[in-house]
Amino acid sequence: MPASASIASPRKRRRKLAADLRKLLWPTIVVFVVVALDQITKLWAVSALTGQPSQPVLGRFFMFTLIYNEGGALGTSLGSSNFYLIVSLIVTPILCYFVWLRRHEPYFAWPLAFIVAGAIGNIIDRIRFGQVVDFIDIDIPDINFLWINVDRWWTFNIADAAISCSMVFLIIYLTFGKHKAPADVPTNSNAPQSQPADTH
Repeated sequence: MPASASIASPRKRRRKLAADLRKLLWPTIVVFVVVALDQITKLWAVSALTGQPSQPVLGRFFMFTLIYNEGGALGTSLGSSNFYLIVSLIVTPILCYFVWLRRHEPYFAWPLAFIVAGAIGNIIDRIRFGQVVDFIDIDIPDINFLWINVDRWWTFNIADAAISCSMVFLIIYLTFGKHKAPADVPTNSNAPQSQPADTH
């Protein structure tokens, strides 16, 4: 192998790695910003709302109500707080891997980054407090369907909102979005090539 070829190959790999890392820049920023916002608002909630009744913001429609949630989102209780912590610690690295796989597709990478950020935010709570800090309390029209009876939305936090909104976006995008075919599909070299017409 020529020496120039052996030198060029590592250079190409470094350039490709640099391009891949640039694709991860904004998803990484999303994770840091959402986690920071989530933790700052939770610190405020614990400081300002501990021992206080619900604080109206827009009447009873939007209030701040501090609660500590050992279960999961939407009032689920599939196990102890440690169960949710262990599941989150397993799932979050997997989600990070999918962010890497989908780094060239922002409609996948960005929502997945929001979900990773939300998971990390709630993991921090479970490690620090043994439960999750929730404080956003919003009224909704009453829901009475089968076994579901809800007169107010479950109290949540910024991390929960990041996870839920991103999951809804992904479901809608996967269901109704127009997905482009990969641009680097190899052409069939065995296909007959068209020949220019003989003008003579």
